[in-house]
Amino acid sequence: MNIDSIKNGYVLDHITAGKAMKIYELLELNKLECQIAIITNARSNKYGRKDMIKIDKLIDIDLDIIGYIDPRTTICIVKNDKIIEKKTLSKPKELINVVSCKNPRCITSVERSLDQVFILKENDKYRCKYCETILEQE
Repeated sequence: MNIDSIKNGYVLDHITAGKAMKIYELLELNKLECQIAIITNARSNKYGRKDMIKIDKLIDIDLDIIGYIDPRTTICIVKNDKIIEKKTLSKPKELINVVSCKNPRCITSVERSLDQVFILKENDKYRCKYCETILEQE
């Protein structure tokens, strides 16, 4: 299988197998007017299997979304056919308007203008800032 290299853009590499589509959805990559390649279940010497996403355009990417979904993802920034920067991620300390609180009694269910804020706690789980509901990751 051949996937063309990109001249300017991003390669999201080492995504845990099966998580590329969730990243694609949360980053709203379907709204872009550029080429995007999603490779799933590729062989990986390091992890056995991995997913990859190639974006053929330099855009603003919310690294917190990617770090939330899969902090082991590596971001390669490509300019003029060369990788100019490689970023490793970690779980963000705070998620703002990435996911919504599922608690029907949460203030965010009534006050729609409030930001959906989740804070990363010591147990490596996210909790709603307002009602302390634990965010269940998919």
